[in-house]
Amino acid sequence: MKKILVCTDGSAYAFVCYDYAAWMARRTGAALEVLYVSDLRQFEVPMVADLSGSLGAQPYQAVLGKLQEFEQERAKAILEQARQHFADKALPAGATYTHKLGFLVDTFHDFEAHVDLIMLGKRGENANFATEHLGSTMERVVRASHRPCLVTSRAFKPVERMLFAFDGGKSGQKALEFLATSSTFKDLELHLVTVAAHAAEEAALKTLHGAEGVLRAAGYAPVCQMLVGTVDQEISGYVEKQGINLLVMGAYGHGPFRRLIIGSNTTAMIRHCRIPVLLFH
Repeated sequence: MKKILVCTDGSAYAFVCYDYAAWMARRTGAALEVLYVSDLRQFEVPMVADLSGSLGAQPYQAVLGKLQEFEQERAKAILEQARQHFADKALPAGATYTHKLGFLVDTFHDFEAHVDLIMLGKRGENANFATEHLGSTMERVVRASHRPCLVTSRAFKPVERMLFAFDGGKSGQKALEFLATSSTFKDLELHLVTVAAHAAEEAALKTLHGAEGVLRAAGYAPVCQMLVGTVDQEISGYVEKQGINLLVMGAYGHGPFRRLIIGSNTTAMIRHCRIPVLLFH
């Protein structure tokens, strides 16, 4: 892993993301690129657009110019805060700070070809006003990304125990390959879990044993468990009971995990676990 893209909006969740990014950078030796994107939609909302009719073209352009100047200053402040936050984090390969104008969901595609991991907070700058909702931008980025995405939580906690939720699908195999070939997490306590639907325990157990063999050959000593029931409830309950600090899973699967990233179970998993989730595509 050579480079990590850290998406920021300057919110409290972004600062937690910075802490996890520094942790990942120290583990991998990767450089960080901190990206702030000024959302063009804030200059297209009805309130701003209505000014053109009430003020006339020239005064409207002046107001719009002031708003854009304010956003430029805001972007500088956000990136400067990030720079100060990382100043004492002992980053092995340093960090760069980039401001773009556009939409994050579109802009990050220009960067992801040159990075190995994308990191962002699970909620954004409106978290205090929508306390029960995950960030819509986060969900769109995770859906659209071709790189692994680490969605960080509300508070930073040292990572000692990680859970690999495996269903045997293609994206899960990508996660398994990463764990087996990378030394990033090999000093952590690893829990390997699969969730079986009722009457499908035999197939799930075979899947679990296959992954266990790969991980043991790679030097892990995983704690293995097959659970039976609803995926998000079983996984979130296991995370809570075992004190798991990091969840690793495939973003798309052939079994029940597929619903985690395309339906309401995505929200349930990330919200209820309250820990960072590393998703592989």
